[in-house]
Amino acid sequence: MPSYVNRYISALTRDTYALILAGGKGSRLHELTDWRAKPATFFGGKFRIIDFPLSNCINSGIRRVGIATQYKSHSLIRHVNRAWGHFKKELGESVEILPASQRYGDGWYMGTADAVFQNIDIIRHELPKYVMILSGDHVYRMDYGALLASHVENGADMTVCCIEVPTEEAAGSFGVMTVNDKNRVCRFDEKPETPSEVPGKPGITLASMGNYVFNTEFLFETLRKDANRDDSSRDFGHDIIPEIIDSHNVYAYPFTDPDKDRQPYWRDVGTLDSFWEANMEMVAKEPQLDLYDESWPIWTYQEQNAPAKFVHDEDHRRGCAIDSTVAGGVIVSGSMVKRSLLFSQVRVNSYCTIDQAVILPGAEIGRNVTLIKAIVDRSCVVPDGLQIGLNNEQDRANGFRVTDKGVVLVTREMIADYLKRNNQ
Repeated sequence: MPSYVNRYISALTRDTYALILAGGKGSRLHELTDWRAKPATFFGGKFRIIDFPLSNCINSGIRRVGIATQYKSHSLIRHVNRAWGHFKKELGESVEILPASQRYGDGWYMGTADAVFQNIDIIRHELPKYVMILSGDHVYRMDYGALLASHVENGADMTVCCIEVPTEEAAGSFGVMTVNDKNRVCRFDEKPETPSEVPGKPGITLASMGNYVFNTEFLFETLRKDANRDDSSRDFGHDIIPEIIDSHNVYAYPFTDPDKDRQPYWRDVGTLDSFWEANMEMVAKEPQLDLYDESWPIWTYQEQNAPAKFVHDEDHRRGCAIDSTVAGGVIVSGSMVKRSLLFSQVRVNSYCTIDQAVILPGAEIGRNVTLIKAIVDRSCVVPDGLQIGLNNEQDRANGFRVTDKGVVLVTREMIADYLKRNNQ
């Protein structure tokens, strides 16, 4: 890329303030988000979901970031303070937590647009030329500089970042855009049951990623008007975009990979099945999302743990892991782990069968345990001899949640209820 292009994009990113919407409840993750917001959910062996949009910002050169929090935000705030609290305000950089604080009225954040509206005074203090609004609960890597350049070159008032998804997948789940040959948005439908298809691509729909770029003053004006409407739900998809597409320049920015003939990696890990599947993609021989790419690192808080350890080397008691990721502080003692992700400080005791499991930090797996196609929540202690994932009907009878695709979720509360029912 020519140096003048780099300077141009650097100027745009310096003039941008990013607001990450991280207050989502994540109800489709069920008990996995009972004690944490969806963006604080663990992912990929050592990260949390919020690390991905934050890393995208920093790697793109956007160093002024706010994080709007609301639902069960303690673990999210703690993680952000530990991992992202080292930026220097005097150098024009900051990552700040913006909890719902009733700055403009008596209510909490009522919707995505309201979360931005209630922080107008904070954004204005930063004096940005552009405001980038990002979803805090998706997993992907993206250079936001190219998005900003497209926004400016199109003379757009608002730009909606979008991705091509199967129409069946988009139905009832994503905002859907219809665009002309210059990518100007002609129509926007919020989570329609019958999404429109991309011309010439049957079965494919252009879906919103929940990422937007606004000219700052236009954003403020639009949010003030929306706040005065009694019939508004204070949401970008439901209210803001449909209201402005006929009267203002709203463009779509297709998220594409210019170097490879395939769709860039982007996952909405909003269900237990999609969460498990996206984690399983990380242990593939050549995963599409390459966490080992040093040119675009994903930053996070790293606990100072001892190295992972594998002990015992006998025919029926061998500590090893195959096609798996294993974080620091893990001990695998005399068990075989296959196609699984073990987060920090997990302990797997002897004679276990672990296959296609996502085991979150601090969990301990007892002896002679079977875990197949399972998610084990943080700090669970799975008792000796328990079989999970072999028989889904038995899993349900034991009090565990089983998805439509047969993924089994195990939490501390479920284990406690199981032990109580079985007088253990």
